[in-house]
Amino acid sequence: MSKQVEEALRALGARLRGFRKDAGFTSGRAFARATSWQESKVSRIENGKQRPSEEDIRVWCEATGQGDQIGDLVAIIRHVDEMWLEWRRQLQTGAEKRQHKAIPVYAKTKVFRIWHPTVIWGTLQTTEYAARVFEQVVNYYEIPDDADAAVAKRLERQQYLYKGDRIFNVLLGEQALYTNFGGPEVMKGQLDRLLAVMRLPRLSLGIVPRSAPASIWPGNSFSMFDDRLVLVETYSAELSVSQPREIELYAKAFALLKQSAVYGTAVRDLIFTAIQHFDRMPTD
Repeated sequence: MSKQVEEALRALGARLRGFRKDAGFTSGRAFARATSWQESKVSRIENGKQRPSEEDIRVWCEATGQGDQIGDLVAIIRHVDEMWLEWRRQLQTGAEKRQHKAIPVYAKTKVFRIWHPTVIWGTLQTTEYAARVFEQVVNYYEIPDDADAAVAKRLERQQYLYKGDRIFNVLLGEQALYTNFGGPEVMKGQLDRLLAVMRLPRLSLGIVPRSAPASIWPGNSFSMFDDRLVLVETYSAELSVSQPREIELYAKAFALLKQSAVYGTAVRDLIFTAIQHFDRMPTD
């Protein structure tokens, strides 16, 4: 869990502990008896180890005479939820809605910093490659199959590569050139696409070779939007980072990853080598 989420839960827990003590409950055990909860639950909430539900907040505030604080504390809980959004909840109606949600963020951003160690960044994907990605998303999360609509919405983001004065700093791990979505023909089409977009004047495409000396461990993929937002993807959730101290850490990580990257002719050579790899692979 992000430090930002942990800090928010610890601060909330400390506030609830204060409510308990002010109400005369000298111990978590006494409060647990009054609410018919387990003592361990009270301890976890007060120490920021468990996210209280909105109902937990209501019970806590009513038991401590702080009913007027329910609305404020529920708002805090909902903000924590926004920082750490489970994919299953985000994708419950399909993948297209989440792709649409990204477009206003792109429209507002002037400088992008993108790190993908194993997959081609979505805004650089071909239709065929993106379709294979979303087929996996649909199957993995067992969500409604709107892959075609999700692909169309993802490709809509490509407009920002060609208009305005946005700067795109994109780093891919060499493995991203080989992670096989859809077989040799799909992969060769995707690699050709990378060769084409490299010529865009405001796109800087770097590749971190697999044997390059590492200044920092690869970690999860992340996307930075100016200095105001970082989105980090895991198998279970998408983390939204907006705290300046954490954003600085991602900016530092990106700078360290860049130290291992190659550009220009070296990138073309790596892509051509990957194309040759898929040329030798049977199509069936």
